[in-house]
Amino acid sequence: MPLNGKRSLLDMETKTSAENVWHSEKLSQVPFRIVKGHRGAVSSCHFCFEDTKILSSSHDGTAKLWDFSTCSSICEFKDEHTGPISECNPTADNKRMVTSSYDKTVKLWDMQTGKALWSVSLDGLVTSCNVSGDGKYIVCGVDVDNGVCIIDCATASKVMSINDHHTSTITRCCFDPESKRICSVSSDRSVKLWDITAKRTTIQLNRAHNNVISDCGFSFSGRSLCTASWDKGLKIWDVNTGEFRHHGPDRLLNAHTGSVSSCVFSQDASVLLSGGYDRTIVLWDVRSKCKKLVLKGHTDWVLDVALSANKKWILSSSKDSTLRLWNIENHEEIPAVIENKKAIGSQLSQCEECEKFFPVMYWDNANVITKCFFCRLSTPSNSMPAIPTVPQTGTCAM
Repeated sequence: MPLNGKRSLLDMETKTSAENVWHSEKLSQVPFRIVKGHRGAVSSCHFCFEDTKILSSSHDGTAKLWDFSTCSSICEFKDEHTGPISECNPTADNKRMVTSSYDKTVKLWDMQTGKALWSVSLDGLVTSCNVSGDGKYIVCGVDVDNGVCIIDCATASKVMSINDHHTSTITRCCFDPESKRICSVSSDRSVKLWDITAKRTTIQLNRAHNNVISDCGFSFSGRSLCTASWDKGLKIWDVNTGEFRHHGPDRLLNAHTGSVSSCVFSQDASVLLSGGYDRTIVLWDVRSKCKKLVLKGHTDWVLDVALSANKKWILSSSKDSTLRLWNIENHEEIPAVIENKKAIGSQLSQCEECEKFFPVMYWDNANVITKCFFCRLSTPSNSMPAIPTVPQTGTCAM
């Protein structure tokens, strides 16, 4: 399919397949595939196996593993849950997967055989689940007692139950990248970080949003935490240095026209992806805190979003029972994105040599460009970084 006169790599490679149908979102010109197979709302989605596979779970009580190139189902995890699956999560080595369900169970699965390895019954609906980076533990949110339960992956035993952790239902919980802390968010509008070693809450943010907090996620460095809310907003918190205590969180304004359901950082934390009940997916520039791209197409709420490691693909799951795979490899060439860059404008940086201030565009690498144009001009060419093009400055009008 043409994209400003070009074809996507995946479209060219698989165009001979009769089932491989690509569409193009009219406004953004971004090619996408509609992935069908679930019979209910698709609650969770992930890229896995180095972005060669897609994992999803649904309210139809099943989870599915899909081939990335053909978007065809290659393994179905079924006949175990008797209620909607609230979330699925693969382990870092992609050998196993955990699912949580409203049938009050948490299950661990073998990704190769599609068979359940064990099942743990809890006292209430299990609203969320997540696997630690080292693959040793699973954390899940339970609506009874508004608690968090930690399960040992190897023995299927309950390691810890934190009852009354929140004053209302926990909507999402996850480990930090080092598996040392657990973040949980709730309908009570609070955010809590629990230290596993100290066995206590080390950060508690009451009234972090003005409505239910629906999702949370750490950056891969563990420094930043993003929260999404039904108040239509997104916030980024510096939880490593506690900078938010002095200056508050970074706010991504005008995030969605409805409740925000999900959020996830890219691996380098340069962009953030969000999905909402307004049926849209938004790609954000973290540094400028402005929208880069808005994707429309789902016919019902977007429940979850994922971003490939190379930032070329977006995956979204929806209440409309489908997933969508979006090719954003050439999105920087879209006229609307180019215009948005101009609108974002530049920031001021101080030259390390002459100490004068000079403009640096938000998408430039400020760690490399540390000198003004004139000081860089006097630097020998073999060590001089590329000089960026600086368009007119302006304000973000999103």
